[in-house]
Amino acid sequence: MTKRQRALLAAIAREHLNIETLETRKSDSLDFHDCAVWCIESALQAAFEAGREAERKQHKKG
Repeated sequence: MTKRQRALLAAIAREHLNIETLETRKSDSLDFHDCAVWCIESALQAAFEAGREAERKQHKKG
């Protein structure tokens, strides 16, 4: 995974799941989160749309 992709996933996690970082911090209270299903759905939709947009941009270049 590229740095840009990691940054995008981290931004989605912050925005949709209220997760500060996706880095492992070796602490249960920091590494495990309770998330509402609608927040998870929203994050998955954002990731899916980001993938669609990346594919669309790649296809235009091709």
